[in-house]
Amino acid sequence: MRIQLEKRAQHSAIFSLTSPLIALAITATLGAIMFLLLGKSPTAALYSYFIEPLTDMWSIHELMIKAAPLILIATGLSICFLSNNWNIGAEGQFILGGIFGSALPILYPEFTGPMVLPLMLIMGVIGGAAYATIPAFLKAKFSTNEILSSLMLVYVAQLFLDWLVRGPWRNPEGFNFPESRSFHADAILPEIWFASGRAHWGFAFAIIIAVLMWFVLNKTLKGFEVRVLGLSPRAGRFAGFSENKMIYTAFIVAGGLAGLAGISEVSGAIGQLRPVISPGYGFTAIIVAFLGRLNPLGIIAAGLILALSYLGGEAAQISIGVSNKVSAVFQGLLLFSVLACDTLIHYKIKIVKTMRGKAAL
Repeated sequence: MRIQLEKRAQHSAIFSLTSPLIALAITATLGAIMFLLLGKSPTAALYSYFIEPLTDMWSIHELMIKAAPLILIATGLSICFLSNNWNIGAEGQFILGGIFGSALPILYPEFTGPMVLPLMLIMGVIGGAAYATIPAFLKAKFSTNEILSSLMLVYVAQLFLDWLVRGPWRNPEGFNFPESRSFHADAILPEIWFASGRAHWGFAFAIIIAVLMWFVLNKTLKGFEVRVLGLSPRAGRFAGFSENKMIYTAFIVAGGLAGLAGISEVSGAIGQLRPVISPGYGFTAIIVAFLGRLNPLGIIAAGLILALSYLGGEAAQISIGVSNKVSAVFQGLLLFSVLACDTLIHYKIKIVKTMRGKAAL
């Protein structure tokens, strides 16, 4: 007897709707087993991950701060993935957006006024989009594998940021610490609700852009083009759609949104450039995109769930004394579960009986 996967004639609507919930249940079960093996109480650990961060207003604000970049980046990645462009380098595009947007308050601190923040956001978008055009160009021009090129560029961006804050952009009044000068008040992204927490307008940007992208994907010709070229490039060519133009479009949109997330994070949550400005948002956003079924509205919910795992990981470190690496393992379990459950959408499990004593060929 053996288990075999048999391709479905059409996608399973039931599993399309329920696979994210099944994935969450599997993750919670595997997580409970993991904590048990670590000698921790599974109940206390899961409470720390999923309930404790929601018990006060401050934590809810922190949830929105962490969800904002995940939603923005994952929304852009959904355009790439739906069009069959595998952009794995959003982390680097996030970093370049933070660098480009920060150039104004770091290099010209005397430039103040209401125009500073809009210019920073625009420069952040340009920085992320420009960095994303590199793997787009390599794929369109030389058929280079975009997974490898976009991923390798992440490390270039990380090292470039580290060099900047330890070298030419280091704060001359910062006692030799590897960080840039702190941004002045006009370069700080304002809070949404004053005096109740520090959630900034980056979260509002994420929600508005996700809704707009949902409209574009589902109600416009460009959204139809994205889906057609993603499902069947040959059919797209017959319809007059250009694969190369879609490569550039998808990467530029994804890179621009990652860049916006980068400068929003630097300006709204950090207030300066540091050697590390992301705990891995660009990679976690890949999980968010698939957990949200590549639907921008689903991505909003998925972004909040993954942001909860970040906060839960921090809470678990304090309350039950686990390593911060456990959070990364927990997110990895979630990605594994999502991909495994997605298999049920396209395939059904079939048990095949084998005859005993059958001669091996």
